[in-house]
Amino acid sequence: MLDFLFTPVFAEEASAATAATGGLQSFLPMILIFGIFYFLMIRPQAKKAKDEQAMISTLGKGEEIFTKSGLFGTIRGMTDKVITLEIAEGTKIKILRSQIGGKASTIFEKKTEEKK
Repeated sequence: MLDFLFTPVFAEEASAATAATGGLQSFLPMILIFGIFYFLMIRPQAKKAKDEQAMISTLGKGEEIFTKSGLFGTIRGMTDKVITLEIAEGTKIKILRSQIGGKASTIFEKKTEEKK
């Protein structure tokens, strides 16, 4: 006889439980998208930047490098932020350290390996 009074109470408890899990389930796709975004874009980019900084910190005078704009030259002077680069005999330019693309030997090594 009192069953009609207790049925709505159980229904409210069940809907509250599904609402709590529903809130978590609505955030789950966003968490998954962020995880995929992190592993496919953020992490590799951070690793590449870290490797680039390590390479730049190991450079010394007399090494042949190339810039991100495509210039090849030999390091003649260095400061914390600027490198003096000799691009031809008697022609020196100053560039920012952040604009160094890498060591010239890495480009030439790859070409000789491809020919073999």
